Amino acid sequence: MPSSTSEIKNSAVPNQVTGWRCVVCEFVFEGVAPPKGCPRCSSTSREFVPLKDRVKLTYDGEPFDVLLINGSTHRANNTGYMVDLAEQELIARGVSYRRYNLTEYTIDHCWCCYSMKAEFCTYPCRNPSDDMPAFHEMLAASKAVIVASSINWNNMSARLKDFLDRTTCMQNLFHLNKQGLTQGKIAGILICGHEDGAITTAMDIYLNFQQMGYILAPFGIAFRTHGSQFNSSTDAEFFRNDEMVIADTKGVVRNVIELMQLEIEPRLKDKLVPVSE
Repeated sequence: MPSSTSEIKNSAVPNQVTGWRCVVCEFVFEGVAPPKGCPRCSSTSREFVPLKDRVKLTYDGEPFDVLLINGSTHRANNTGYMVDLAEQELIARGVSYRRYNLTEYTIDHCWCCYSMKAEFCTYPCRNPSDDMPAFHEMLAASKAVIVASSINWNNMSARLKDFLDRTTCMQNLFHLNKQGLTQGKIAGILICGHEDGAITTAMDIYLNFQQMGYILAPFGIAFRTHGSQFNSSTDAEFFRNDEMVIADTKGVVRNVIELMQLEIEPRLKDKLVPVSE
């Protein structure tokens, strides 16, 4: 059965004072419901989660098909809408998946061990203290990954860049003449932004996965921008009423599923020559 590990909507117990944390800027609000907008960063109430102690992410080892990653700083804004559409399509097709909004998790900057000594960049990663080791395990366990990103300065979000930097230990397996964990898996990419930079962002994301042996699904990139001539406050209404966003996002998901179901990964095992920088 499909499974999702992230909740977009939150609820509070009536008449009970509750703490709420903005996942974007860490602002804390006390009340029975989150504020309509964050007074610090202007994020909507959908970016608030109940205030509680953070628990380190772990992977339970249960197999699943698609790892769905929302790399935007705003988990429930425009990029999140594309991820919602992707999730709906995975459910409709009966494909097992796990969804994660990176803004809800702790991913440290890469220590860049490789730049000191190539063999120091090892798998498992030398930094076991954050949530990234669980993501490493899920990348290895899943058959495909679908990654969504906003456009920040003509490129991916900083959170997603940290996530991809931390996959270096998986890529470096090939350099150390060890068995890779990701070759032959399938990738799809979703990009959403206010203005320019969609293709640049998509290709920079895919370059990371290509270096780990992932195969981009045919027609495996969907992107949509609104335009710099419009105020960014109008973006949400535009995207949610745009038929192209719906059709293209669900199309990418279907294409990823179709390629994944060909079971290419096991057929390519031990047949590929790792050419990776």
